[in-house]
Amino acid sequence: MRTQTLAIVGCGKLANIVVEALDKGLLSDYKLIGTYSRTFEKAQHIANHIQDSGEHCTACSSLEQLLDLKPDYIVETASPAALKALAIPALKNGSSIVTLSIGALADAAFYELVKKTASEHGTRVHIASGAIGGFDVLRTVSLMEESTVTFDTTKGPRPLRKTPVYDEIIETEERQVFEGNAIEAIALFPTQVNVSVAAALASTGPEHVKVTITSVPDYVGDDHRIEIKSKQINAVIDVYSQTAQIAGWSVVNTLRNITSPIAF
Repeated sequence: MRTQTLAIVGCGKLANIVVEALDKGLLSDYKLIGTYSRTFEKAQHIANHIQDSGEHCTACSSLEQLLDLKPDYIVETASPAALKALAIPALKNGSSIVTLSIGALADAAFYELVKKTASEHGTRVHIASGAIGGFDVLRTVSLMEESTVTFDTTKGPRPLRKTPVYDEIIETEERQVFEGNAIEAIALFPTQVNVSVAAALASTGPEHVKVTITSVPDYVGDDHRIEIKSKQINAVIDVYSQTAQIAGWSVVNTLRNITSPIAF
């Protein structure tokens, strides 16, 4: 297989994990040729790092400039809004996407447009597992028979401070701060519960997956518990992550799986 060209949209901590994997030789089938970020200096930092290793990489000041590079794959680690701006032009341009901002796909009309565009242009959208796992079980059981899925998250008050559900009481008392479906969850928390939409898309759909969020004082990290129940199957996927690093490494795993002769 020829070397695949790669670009990154969103050049924060998670994107730098992809760069770390490139440095370690874990993505030897890829060459990073372009970066784009809302803060140009972050894109420039990664591009300079790649150029210091002897490869050419362009820090782009617009999505249009990035797409002009014609990358085979674009890693998106920015936000659901960024994915909505990127997806259609990228897929039409011949670039497949690896995304962490799955929340954008809770919009049913946008989801269908993404599917249609990718199909018409021979491109794909790869949903990285982020801070969870078990997509294979969720997809298999939901294909097998009717099922129900719940998604329960525990987190500390800090990531909720700039959200509509915040109340000072959660700094000292445990509270369930949200209950609804995955569509309602991502509308309130556009950067907090992308994984709930991912689990929903892999199973019964965002409108059917019940999501709860519980805030616990002094809690560090996130715990995501997904349960799928059917007539024959009861499966639980429970993942605690102290930091968001697992999300960045899930992108690395997805990229490796794309080009591996043996796929998981």
